[in-house]
Amino acid sequence: MEDLIAVATVLKPQGIRGEVKVKVFVDDAEDMKAFKRVIIDGAEYSVLSVRASGEFAYLALKGVADRNAAELLRAKDISVLRKDMPEPPEGRYYIADLTGCKVVASSGESLGEVISVTPARTDIYTLVTPKGEVSFAAADGVIESVDVENKTITVNKKRFKEVSV
Repeated sequence: MEDLIAVATVLKPQGIRGEVKVKVFVDDAEDMKAFKRVIIDGAEYSVLSVRASGEFAYLALKGVADRNAAELLRAKDISVLRKDMPEPPEGRYYIADLTGCKVVASSGESLGEVISVTPARTDIYTLVTPKGEVSFAAADGVIESVDVENKTITVNKKRFKEVSV
């Protein structure tokens, strides 16, 4: 499992006092208020304040005192240490934990490896297979179990074939 988890990306400076507007990757922008420190481009910043608004948040970071300093952070990912992340609710997983998982049918047949997960109303998993990339929606009945410790996702092969492209 990765030590750093990306939680947002900087969109632009906000105002003249160094605040940045970010697009959050977590379920709720309010969750950003839980982080006391973040990492951007390998540098650690203390979080001074967070305002949440829909899928965006506005962060004030120690050491980012003006618009020019905030501009230097544009388009950079914001990460936090895994130990600073709350445990996900039962049946929910961090994308970082799903990436690299082997996808197998309940019969044991290997179907591929997860290379990305696109968050959506129904998340879209993309696998690399010997025949190329395959994407599937995590619709009802497709995923039977997830074992992040053993990096394995078991799917119902019939449902998988119905929703994969």
